[in-house]
Amino acid sequence: MREKSPLTVVGIGADGWPGLSEQAREAVLRADVVVGSPRQLAYLPSDVRSEPWPSPLLPALDDFLADKGRVCVLASGDPLLSGIGTTLLKRGYDVEILPALSSVTLARARLGWPSEETEVVTVVGREIGRVNRALAPGRKILVLGANAEDLRDLLKARGYGRSRVIALSDLGGPDERIGPGELTVFAIEADGPALPLTGLPDDAFEHDGQLTKRDLRASALARLAPSPGEVLWDVGAGAGSVGIEWSRAHPLNRAIAIERLPERAARIARNADTLGVPELDVVIGAAPEALEGLATPQAIFVGGGLTVPGVLDACLATGARIVAHGVTLESEQALARAYGEHGGELIRVSVEQAAPLGGFTGWTPARAVTQWSRP
Repeated sequence: MREKSPLTVVGIGADGWPGLSEQAREAVLRADVVVGSPRQLAYLPSDVRSEPWPSPLLPALDDFLADKGRVCVLASGDPLLSGIGTTLLKRGYDVEILPALSSVTLARARLGWPSEETEVVTVVGREIGRVNRALAPGRKILVLGANAEDLRDLLKARGYGRSRVIALSDLGGPDERIGPGELTVFAIEADGPALPLTGLPDDAFEHDGQLTKRDLRASALARLAPSPGEVLWDVGAGAGSVGIEWSRAHPLNRAIAIERLPERAARIARNADTLGVPELDVVIGAAPEALEGLATPQAIFVGGGLTVPGVLDACLATGARIVAHGVTLESEQALARAYGEHGGELIRVSVEQAAPLGGFTGWTPARAVTQWSRP
């Protein structure tokens, strides 16, 4: 039998103490102190020594847990579902997890929603704009931690006001019900316009003309090759379209948009929220100085600043995959030099769209773009 961790996290549901397994009860009873929210601690027998979490929690967490002996932490349901268990593991604690049924599992059971057909979005401590990424016609979505009014406003703003929304409260407990209540989970049967995760139409973005258009964006992303959990730098981000699509490709992806103009930076943040990736980081500043200290990227898109001394060199120094676009002779020359020195792929992309020409139809060319990429 392995040595027990001094820090045990026990999941507890709305059924309280009676719903705990024998193993979970033992963990509570043998602890020197049990910590949790006041609601969770109220489930315990009166002779158990307990302390509520400090508020705010994160700044005080390490000092609070220090020198307490054997600690048992209470969490709601599954401690690794947007719970304290995840926080403790990320902070390096040696943790034993004893989960209970999560609110997500119970909600799916009540609704008859298969796991593989249900998307779960948590907005606990996060922006409700995250829900936007999950919206698609006919999609089954469970939202954790949302305010009912904010959720309704979001759905209406995105054209999903006709969606069926069900609130499930106190799941697994004696007061379980459909309707507003503590620990509410919102279930959405989405009804609204389709919007692809990638390949977004240009009018999905608010912009001032500085936008990587859809066809060129698709070419760039194909070479940037997003993979779950990777970081992208979007240098000279404009409207933020490349970083936003990178982030939409997978919920674990992260993008950092670097933009020197504050008004464009604010526009990027609005686009990211509207399109469901509000965690996209926006750095206001000019490259290459603004690149210092950023999280190490696995991929970089350079949409502006190619002719600024040091920008391309700073990007190359990271060893990341790079895609860069140029539309001027000067930026094309910079890309030609990069191709000559570092190899990769150098192409020119020309897009023409059919448009009325008198009584006929002709082709209207857009400005050709030179693209250099290095895997």
